[in-house]
Amino acid sequence: MNPEQIKDVIQSVSRTFQGLRLYSSQHPAIKQHVQDWLAALSKLFLEKKTLRMGLVDGTLFFEEELFAYPSAAEEEISRQLGQLEIEGLEFVSGLTNEELLDFLNIATKGEIRGDDLEEAFSKKGIHHIRIIRIQYEEEKQGEPRKIYKRAIKVMESLFRDVRLGEIPSSQEAKEVVTEMVELTLADPHALFALTMLKDYDNYTFTHSINVSVISLAAGRACELSEEQLRNLGLGGMFHDLGKLKIDLQIITKPGKLTEKEFESIKTHPRSGADIVAKMEGIPQTVKDIVLGHHLRYDRAGYPADARGHRLSPLTDIVAIADAYDAMTTLRSYQSPITPRLAIKELRKLAGTSLHPHFLERFITSLGPYPVGSLVRLESNEIALVIRVDISDPGVAELKILFDGDGLLLPEPRPLKIASGQTPRIVGEVDPFLKGIEVASYFS
Repeated sequence: MNPEQIKDVIQSVSRTFQGLRLYSSQHPAIKQHVQDWLAALSKLFLEKKTLRMGLVDGTLFFEEELFAYPSAAEEEISRQLGQLEIEGLEFVSGLTNEELLDFLNIATKGEIRGDDLEEAFSKKGIHHIRIIRIQYEEEKQGEPRKIYKRAIKVMESLFRDVRLGEIPSSQEAKEVVTEMVELTLADPHALFALTMLKDYDNYTFTHSINVSVISLAAGRACELSEEQLRNLGLGGMFHDLGKLKIDLQIITKPGKLTEKEFESIKTHPRSGADIVAKMEGIPQTVKDIVLGHHLRYDRAGYPADARGHRLSPLTDIVAIADAYDAMTTLRSYQSPITPRLAIKELRKLAGTSLHPHFLERFITSLGPYPVGSLVRLESNEIALVIRVDISDPGVAELKILFDGDGLLLPEPRPLKIASGQTPRIVGEVDPFLKGIEVASYFS
């Protein structure tokens, strides 16, 4: 759907509501705004017979377009929907000027709100504007897991095709990445928390999904556009496809690789780039990410013949995500480190291996104790960080696992904390020392 046409709709809706602060719905200026609104919708009705506009977790959307960084016009519409106490509206082909004017009369009186609007629409004969409900709360809570599982299945399918020597389809990957982007824009930590669910037996494809998710969280922190995020998510998902061309015994080998084996590993970015180049509709940015995710920020990495190429800067974001997931994952040759220690290690690589600006934006978004951190409170209770607030990383949701006497609770107890308020976090705890499998509390 044409972004410029969507923008025209948003602008016309906003101008109409702004105009209603000065004039009645019967004023010529308002009637002109309504005509513009309907004309803008009519262009989109040629492509789709129903068009949805609403709020997801307070963020405005119009069809597939999510406005994570709203303009004044988008904020105006969000405010109006909030005042109407509805999640959204559906506009149906056949909509008339009269229906839009009647809708505005009802909406601006301030007497009818929420579910009562449906009855008011029916009485007025408004049949081409409907109230929509996005999801029930329990459905919202389950949505991140559904999307994550769908991404895993897509990754399995991609791997199977590559192993069979077939050219994988990009369509399902694009669809699931679009869902991942929309969820990340609304709540970046919803999917991020699921990267704690490590599948050690199928590391390569779960790592690919985790890198995609972490890249999206980092990209949102860097305020990338929605299109950039979609490319970033695809690049993260595809970044290790080339490893399927390497002997599995080398990929899974415990301990240090020989020089010859490492040279084999170093071929995977180029092999992966060759694979995605054959896939339909893959943007150059995605190809750059697959080719360059091991080049390092200083471009001293591999493949050596790509060092002089001008690659997308999004490549450096995937490199950060790749490093973060690798550090926090148990491998046959390494123990995982905690998220907080991973941040400390990542900072040591800033300016050499990793892009310093992108890295700092990512770290700031994670908060002082990232999701997956086991922490000690000043009450001596031990808790797991399960969510960090988007706007204020100092605000976090916890699950208390141990009471103040060090006893494991039969059931975790939820707690929300804020910066400067009690109980405060006083330090990090090593999950290994407490016998805690962090992933089990996210499953």
